[in-house]
Amino acid sequence: MVDESIFLEKCEEARGYAFSFKDPLIVHHYDADGISSGAVVASAFLKQGKKFRRECIKKLDDGALERFEREQEIIFVDLGGGNKKVNELKDVLIIDHHQTEGIEKFQINPCLHGIDGGTELSASTTAYCVFRELVDVAIVGAAGDMQSPFSGMNRWVLEQGMEKGDVKIEEDIRFYGRYCRSLVQFLSYCDDPYIPGISYREDRTVELLNELKINFQENRKYVDLTMDERKSLISALAKILINYGQLKKVNELVGESYVFPKRPKDETFEANEFSTLLNACGRHSQPDIGVMVCLGDEEAQVQAKNLLQHHRKMLRDGIEYANNKIQNLGAFYFLDGRGIIDEGIIGTVCGMAFQQKWNRPVIGIASGENNTIKISGRGSKSLVEAGLNLGELMKRAVDEIGGAGGGHRIAAGASIPKEKLNEFLRFTGSYLGKNMPK
Repeated sequence: MVDESIFLEKCEEARGYAFSFKDPLIVHHYDADGISSGAVVASAFLKQGKKFRRECIKKLDDGALERFEREQEIIFVDLGGGNKKVNELKDVLIIDHHQTEGIEKFQINPCLHGIDGGTELSASTTAYCVFRELVDVAIVGAAGDMQSPFSGMNRWVLEQGMEKGDVKIEEDIRFYGRYCRSLVQFLSYCDDPYIPGISYREDRTVELLNELKINFQENRKYVDLTMDERKSLISALAKILINYGQLKKVNELVGESYVFPKRPKDETFEANEFSTLLNACGRHSQPDIGVMVCLGDEEAQVQAKNLLQHHRKMLRDGIEYANNKIQNLGAFYFLDGRGIIDEGIIGTVCGMAFQQKWNRPVIGIASGENNTIKISGRGSKSLVEAGLNLGELMKRAVDEIGGAGGGHRIAAGASIPKEKLNEFLRFTGSYLGKNMPK
């Protein structure tokens, strides 16, 4: 049973607890949601004029926990709820939204209040509920965690932003770059949803625009199109998806988009565009740049744009490789990206490569640090409704063979010792064979 008022009361209690710390270390994850939530907490401490330090990490493993043993006060954000060893640390506050069990420290987690942390509150929107700071940045994190269109408590956060004039809802095509990309780049780099024959094909994009008699010269952008041109373009894209048998994807073409009227019309103006910018920072080992962008640093934004260009190229190369190399192993689809796809983007590539017609999830692997293998799993809402729980799969797998892992039902990840890969694959096949309908 969901009781939002009790959850918000607990958030208020957490805020008081956080501000009672004298000099806490804020530890957050490195994806868009982690960067956003870390920025929300940092902004709250800055506004209060309170001391803090901040660190961004890829995973909360034994090595990280060993380092944190020396800390007197820690605020974990977008992690901490999935590792019982945090109970051995000193004063700890956890702000998380992943599936959690056996945590004795003070934790704010929607999952503990009947609120779905995979669809109704991300770490950043949870952090907003605690600190009431940077509502637009909080919405960016939730969008980056694939939680739009917003429902549940996310909707409450969205309404808070709208009341302040910081957020506005637009109903339009959902592709990245409506405001900041040339029309050709806007279409040829679209991947959510992925358009067969158009995504990552500038030549076919130019052909399509010429066929539709849509002028794309002089750096024209999607927002510059007339309503008739927009309708014509969306109809053509829908037809392509239908011809490829991807009827469900048609519904993903148009939807809610969250824009920020007080920000310039660049990569930070729209939530999905902003989240991609932050992902580029985190996935390429520059999460601090992402945090500074969230806090309004203009120089950091220039650096982030350069990282974004590199990020997009790697994604383009990764999805091209995935389309040719994904294997059907029966219980799941498997992508071996070791040596080809960077560990920072393997999850994103799996999500882009996943096809709605598949009745099993996709599991991807990449080479990790210190002789480890990074694992990412992606599914769909229909698979979750049928019983898929990738977060539980990852947690049980690492309990069985070693490593660290967890996440949500629809998307999760793990890091395991390199020599344990075959054991992981066998465990995954067995687990999915038993827990997914035939």
